[in-house]
Amino acid sequence: MSNIIEIKGLTKSYGAHVVLQNIDLNLPAGQIIGLMGPNGSGKTSLMKIITGMINDYTGSVRVGGEAIGPHTKAIMAYLPDKSFLPPWMKAGQAIRYFADFYGNFDKEKAFRMLDAFQLSPDMRVKTMSKGMQEKLLLLLVMCRAAKLFVLDEPLGGVDPSARAFIMDTILNNRPADSTILLSTHMIYDMERVFDEALMIGRRQVLYHAKVGNTDLNKLFQEVFPYVG
Repeated sequence: MSNIIEIKGLTKSYGAHVVLQNIDLNLPAGQIIGLMGPNGSGKTSLMKIITGMINDYTGSVRVGGEAIGPHTKAIMAYLPDKSFLPPWMKAGQAIRYFADFYGNFDKEKAFRMLDAFQLSPDMRVKTMSKGMQEKLLLLLVMCRAAKLFVLDEPLGGVDPSARAFIMDTILNNRPADSTILLSTHMIYDMERVFDEALMIGRRQVLYHAKVGNTDLNKLFQEVFPYVG
């Protein structure tokens, strides 16, 4: 199995504060990888480095065998932890914007997902609840034919009753052989879908292995006994 992400000697600091230190990490293609760690552990920084949004670091980061650049950005889709849509934009406008901007975006599929999410094309972002906005952002990302999906807390604003539906949406709409790197605090809701677990904290990778029958909730408490 080839690696979709290869990281060597990665260090990232914000001023004097080091969040990631000398990290080596290989993530295989075609897997769903859960990224876990306490607040401030560097999860979002790692994701932004992989997606090319942060470039002031030391070390080597490659995606699909290539250094971070236009090619790697073209084969990945990123869902940030905050909305990137202007409040005045309608859901239908957002879909058409993405269709114009990304050559690998499936507009018809996006409108079908919009209907499945019970969102109207004429609904403006500013009138949506946080959960509705999360659903819209998710479908915009998942309707790209990407090789790597980087999802930062995709269930952060979704109520418990909708989480299983959202996760099934992610699983059923990912292209064949694509990779998903997904950060979450909701381990209990998510562990059933993970092929691998990646836990970072104290500036290091503290755990990385296949999930199998591992109880991730219990493991998380063992790796991070100071959390809670």
